[in-house]
Amino acid sequence: DVNGNPHVSDLTIFDVCSIGKISSLLQQAAQSRSVGKTQMNEHSSRSHFVFTLRISGVNESTEQQVQGVLNLIDLAGSERLSKSGATGERLKETQAINKSLSALSDVIFALAKKEDHVPFRNSKLTYLLQPCLGGDSKTLMFVNISPDPSSVGESLCSLRFAARVNACEIGIPRRQTSTKLTDSRLSYG
Repeated sequence: DVNGNPHVSDLTIFDVCSIGKISSLLQQAAQSRSVGKTQMNEHSSRSHFVFTLRISGVNESTEQQVQGVLNLIDLAGSERLSKSGATGERLKETQAINKSLSALSDVIFALAKKEDHVPFRNSKLTYLLQPCLGGDSKTLMFVNISPDPSSVGESLCSLRFAARVNACEIGIPRRQTSTKLTDSRLSYG
């Protein structure tokens, strides 16, 4: 868009003024999320979940406006094709999920190495996340692992990825300020 944010088709945007409204929208969005059964997980996320909260505030004594964006992102889990037992449509979903997670890894490591070209356009996910992975942002990642001994391979893979990401420094966030007033907007898709 005109502000340099990626465009998302079928995005729903709401003005919010309370935590209750945010909680309600998060619950509504979570219910819309695609979930399916695989041999590894009875309730496997088959889609990524991206929730964006744009916040603006004003220091009344200076009239300085501070703006921020909070992205809550729950990535669909990676699954080994050989263990998931995915076939047909589930196979295509698993391949697409794994490809987008691989693209995210490529972007994070390209940023960490300060490469001239960062492959944000290799995936819809990384293209969407481009504003939150640059110099004006701070990123925090949680990794969920399975306590099931049969998933130790996946858990180790996830922990190794988390350790590599943790060692990356992708930039220093800067405060976003202006003197122009705008409204708070919330979007999810």
